[in-house]
Amino acid sequence: MPLKVLTMLQHRLSPSMGRTLQCPWISISRQSHAHSVSHCQSSIFASNVLRDAARSAWPWQQQRGCKSAASSSDNGNSVSADNRTFFATTPLYYVNAEPHMGSAYTTMAADAIARFQRLLGRRVTLVTGTDEHGEKIAEAAAAKGQQPQEHCDGVVSAFKGLWEELDIRYDSFIRTTEPKHEAVVKSILSRVWETGDIYKAKYEGWYCVGCEAYKDDSEMEGDHACPTHKKRCVEREEENYFFALSKYQNQIQALIEEEGFVQPEARRNEMLGWVRAGLRDFSISRAAVAWGIPIPLDPSQTVYVWFDALLGYMSALLPEGVEAQPKELQARGWPANVHFVGKDILRFHAVYWPGMLMSAGLPIPKKIFAHGFLTKDGMKMGKSLGNVLDPRSLLKAYGADAVRFYFLKEIVFGQDGDFSELRFRDIVNAYLANSIGNLLNRTQGLLKKNCSSMLPVAASSIPADNPLRVLAAEQADRAEAAYQDFRLHDALEAGLAISNRGNLYMEEVAPWTAFKKGSDAEKHAAAAALVAVLEAVRIVALIMSPVTPGLSSRIYAGLGMSPEQFDCLRWSDVQWGGLPEGQSMPKPQPVFARIEADPVTDVSVSAVSMAAQ
Repeated sequence: MPLKVLTMLQHRLSPSMGRTLQCPWISISRQSHAHSVSHCQSSIFASNVLRDAARSAWPWQQQRGCKSAASSSDNGNSVSADNRTFFATTPLYYVNAEPHMGSAYTTMAADAIARFQRLLGRRVTLVTGTDEHGEKIAEAAAAKGQQPQEHCDGVVSAFKGLWEELDIRYDSFIRTTEPKHEAVVKSILSRVWETGDIYKAKYEGWYCVGCEAYKDDSEMEGDHACPTHKKRCVEREEENYFFALSKYQNQIQALIEEEGFVQPEARRNEMLGWVRAGLRDFSISRAAVAWGIPIPLDPSQTVYVWFDALLGYMSALLPEGVEAQPKELQARGWPANVHFVGKDILRFHAVYWPGMLMSAGLPIPKKIFAHGFLTKDGMKMGKSLGNVLDPRSLLKAYGADAVRFYFLKEIVFGQDGDFSELRFRDIVNAYLANSIGNLLNRTQGLLKKNCSSMLPVAASSIPADNPLRVLAAEQADRAEAAYQDFRLHDALEAGLAISNRGNLYMEEVAPWTAFKKGSDAEKHAAAAALVAVLEAVRIVALIMSPVTPGLSSRIYAGLGMSPEQFDCLRWSDVQWGGLPEGQSMPKPQPVFARIEADPVTDVSVSAVSMAAQ
């Protein structure tokens, strides 16, 4: 049965050929369709002619003129002139404790989306950083016998170290204790003050130290407990400065009613319900918190941590000494294309932040995307709750690609997900080690044994109706649309659909049978089938590269590609036909080892929640 499949493939290859192919078994003239046996003993290529013609860049890179990893040109993409930049942010993470999996999750997702945008040829700015002021920080430092700045420096180092281990490629890391940030805060505060939107008043209410916010009765449980931190709020009375948010009720409501500003839809509906109930002014200063930026006209008070931190998205763009003026900000990419946040801080970004910007006369971000919670035993993970999953233990045991892949594939971005280490191991082994890694390794092994690790034909010569070629085109389109819509799980499923079909294709064609006892024509067709599989794996690697950059680079290296060539890739390279005839493959090496070690966490076994929120 497999021999018949190969014979059909061989006959369909012949009419499309344009020059003579040299193989150990057969030479096929593409013009005459005449077949003659070659007696080359050890290599598909009897001479060094094709070796000498080996390219320093692959075909698409030659056309684009890509020369080095430093290249940042927009060649080879179809991005319009008015859509060449992409500015995205993670939250500025609070440094009351070291980073946990929730912080890592947001950052991994933002990084994957930024990497995809770079593949499109856009000039990307990905901002992350740390929020370092406020009562919780002062308390955390005091508990360790440290000054607040010393405490912050240590935690910031942990964040940066984790981002490096996770292969996070950020463009700017802003700290709210930086002098340039303080200058931006004071500048914007002055603009809002001049607008007449700040006033002083007394306030009494229930305050959650963990949230750094006052809570309405509807936002508390039982005896005035915060539903997030499960602790009783503190009753306080203070005289603070307030921002007149209610003045912007109509504008903010209209903004959130616009389709696309707040995503996903369920989060948008939540915000609409909250805004339609009537906006209330909120305090932007604290009298009892010394660790913060002083109010310019009243140093007895410090700027409320949220008014302070949100402005970090702007200060991240500005060099030292440059004022936060509209012209300066817009020249450096403002407003943001998207803020990625957890749903617990959505209100600050979707309601308070636009109001502040409206008052200051500055452009509003284009989109706020709120993801769900990572849970353990059904409870949100959080530093304040003491039930965090340490990402470093997972990284040490499994590596960045496995961690990035699992969390971005198994949890729909925008929904909640519950972690299970046993499921983690099963998923990673099934897809990265087996579906992709094993497929590449065994195909390369057959190529080495039967074709001296050199491609006998170009991938472009594979017939247009080859099932792998057809599926690769369909799934590449699916992946592009998914990445654009932040459906990371769907983009990965598109890549995996190709690798899964590649494994099935190998079983259908069974090239090992033809190499062992097939005719010369069948052996040639078997060699061409290997090229089709390797080209499919190349496309899978590119599709998945925003999420698994390390794995993808190892796959490309296994296909004979240099790091410089890998760095020159663009999304348009998902088109079929990248592997050239005569490409030499290095010695086959596993690109992803199966997980065999014992589990490293005590996380309970439960299914990942894929239910709509």
